[in-house]
Amino acid sequence: MAITAAMPTAKERPRRARRKRASTLPALKLSKLPPSNIDLRNPLKPVLVCTDCKTWVPITGIYSKVQKLVPHHTGEAGVDAALHCRSSHRRIEWDMTIPEWRQALTDAIKEASSRTATAVLPKAFSPQTNRTLRARAERTPARRVADWDAVLPRVADADKNRRAVPAGGAPTEGPAVPLTPRDKEAYDRRQAELGKQYAQRKSAASAA
Repeated sequence: MAITAAMPTAKERPRRARRKRASTLPALKLSKLPPSNIDLRNPLKPVLVCTDCKTWVPITGIYSKVQKLVPHHTGEAGVDAALHCRSSHRRIEWDMTIPEWRQALTDAIKEASSRTATAVLPKAFSPQTNRTLRARAERTPARRVADWDAVLPRVADADKNRRAVPAGGAPTEGPAVPLTPRDKEAYDRRQAELGKQYAQRKSAASAA
């Protein structure tokens, strides 16, 4: 039976770099990173989020001329596989002061809080609206049928009273509309004049 070596797991990240040679990757500028990805509350033990593996990594060389990220793995120590992050020993360009970082972090928190949706409080119902909603919620289909059956006699009485003729004589009828003109000759002359006016307007419109 063949025995295979177990996959090595990631080790605890050392606080100091064991080699002086820095990474060939371009230096990370603190001013280009989000303020929330930097922690300078303890200036002697600063940490930041690695741009490659997205984990918090200490910065070494605070007392030296060059500050670098400590060598680290891409996963959690003792759990994930021991994959060396390519940003190990990457140089850090300290182009901002601690007060500037604190101000940038404060501004970022204010901006994030302004984008957070505020809770909308429900509007209080008036007593009448509350009673109406409660009565509507309590009504069942059987209750609605019973209410309709109870109101049917009153609807029938209203229809009967509406169709009843009031006492005191029959309602008067309107005058009949004449179907033929009273003066046939005047009507014909008026129609002839209107025809001529229409012909003149039509000819003027076609000429234009």
